[in-house]
Amino acid sequence: MISHFDHIVLTVANIDKAVSFYETVLKMEPISFANGRKALRFGQQKINLQLLGQELRNHAMEGSGDLCLITNWTIDEVVTHLKACKVAILEGPVTKSGALGPIQSVYFNDPDNNLIEVSVYSEITE
Repeated sequence: MISHFDHIVLTVANIDKAVSFYETVLKMEPISFANGRKALRFGQQKINLQLLGQELRNHAMEGSGDLCLITNWTIDEVVTHLKACKVAILEGPVTKSGALGPIQSVYFNDPDNNLIEVSVYSEITE
């Protein structure tokens, strides 16, 4: 029935700060949609950003997100880039279980304390 994610929404305290972080640290493309709302596009997905209380149907608080993002970089390249961006790595590299098999992951927080996991599949799986 479900084939893939189209987008997710993260609740943040400061839209511009979140856009800057995801653009700089995770190399996502900032875009605007629907009367100036902000999002970050990567591949065929996007992350929509909302301020706390902006969407009354969503009761998420700042820092309640927990994302696993797959990269085509090596895990060493990811670690080097995060260190260059002065991002504190909370854990990793460590072996975890992804949707398609084993992954190597590093964990860190975004400016709103959402937990971000950047991962590399041990073997290329399509």
